[in-house]
Amino acid sequence: MMNVSQQSDGRAGNLYLKRADSEFLTEVRTRKVVIWKIIVPVIISLVAIIMGVLGYMYSCKRNKANERGRSKGLQGVLKTNTTDNETPRNMFNDGECEGDELQMFNLACLAIATNDYCVENKLGEGGFGPVYKGKLENGQQIAVKRLSKSSGQGIEEFKNEVVLISKLQHRNLVKLLGCCVEGEENMLIYEFMPNKSLDVFLFDPRKKSCLDWDRRFDIIGGIARGLLYLHRDSRLRVIHRDLKVSNILLDEDMIPKISDFGMARIFGGNQTIDNTNRVVGTFGYMSPEYVMGGTFSEKSDVFSFGVLVLEVVSGKRNNSFYSPEQPLNLLLHAWSLWNEGKWSEILDEDLGDLNSPFEVMKCIHIGLLCCQNRAVDRPTMAEVELMLNYETDRPSPKEPPYTVPAVSDKPGHSSSNNVTLTRIEGR
Repeated sequence: MMNVSQQSDGRAGNLYLKRADSEFLTEVRTRKVVIWKIIVPVIISLVAIIMGVLGYMYSCKRNKANERGRSKGLQGVLKTNTTDNETPRNMFNDGECEGDELQMFNLACLAIATNDYCVENKLGEGGFGPVYKGKLENGQQIAVKRLSKSSGQGIEEFKNEVVLISKLQHRNLVKLLGCCVEGEENMLIYEFMPNKSLDVFLFDPRKKSCLDWDRRFDIIGGIARGLLYLHRDSRLRVIHRDLKVSNILLDEDMIPKISDFGMARIFGGNQTIDNTNRVVGTFGYMSPEYVMGGTFSEKSDVFSFGVLVLEVVSGKRNNSFYSPEQPLNLLLHAWSLWNEGKWSEILDEDLGDLNSPFEVMKCIHIGLLCCQNRAVDRPTMAEVELMLNYETDRPSPKEPPYTVPAVSDKPGHSSSNNVTLTRIEGR
């Protein structure tokens, strides 16, 4: 090239250069490799972005469909003025619930009512999740039961409670005002019970003075009436399956109201008994046939009622007794004293002489009859109601089932789980 430039006379002209094929092909390949190194990552990135966007859109659509499905499963008991594209809004401005229909509450409204579920408004917590006190714009106080994501109570139990309690109306059943189903949130809104649950008073030495004998007898009678309504007088025949002191709420007049119907079951037609592979409830209140075989009936609730009656009379928990020599609980303790004619020793010492011995003896007798080992030996709630209000013949109670405490039942341990067993005797 230097030589050509020197030999040129300064005139412009075309210059043709001949190169070897191998050099040209190498340069082309190099350019192609560089291009593919740039284009391929760009294409992959674009495909990933498109797939991500489509996946997000599908996820949103599926979540919305699931939410509509949950709401659709509650149709017939929920009353809303919203469409699928609208956010449910609080319609309880007047504090009234029309007929048996329930209202849908807005999630934002409940957050405001409970002060964003602050600790100060927390009323308690169970296996289902926490319960918060709330106040609506009109001043009405409510209790918000917020289903925990880690709760053993799932959406089916949630629906079960909504459908059941919306059809039940009784003075001794807690009133469900409505619910909230938004996103992953599932909440039930109840009437507010200012005195919380019965166990708050019964097992607190500082508060049990509020429960004199007359009030305790009225509470036992109210629970019996509520349970009789569930078994016989309501439009549905309902087996509660989780009747216990902590599920008895007290209003401002200390009137008892049965709550928590998440585990309840409906009996139809002439059905009197059912079985389940999933035993749910609280140990110490569960009947032996239910614990051992999953069999439940009205008599399962009767057993729980008997335990509850003896706890109300004695002011002691069923599992508060522990003896290393033999399995012992409140039922066996009461039965032993009853047989020895020392039934007065079962009564809560804090009541002193301010009681009616006749009513005390009657309640202990009924409690022991309800806690008998065999379901066929236990009275129905109709018979219990009759025995509570009138003087009738009452059969002698038979020995209740034994309870073998777990290691955690010893004093100093917080757990109160135990296993109910039947005493085996030779014929």
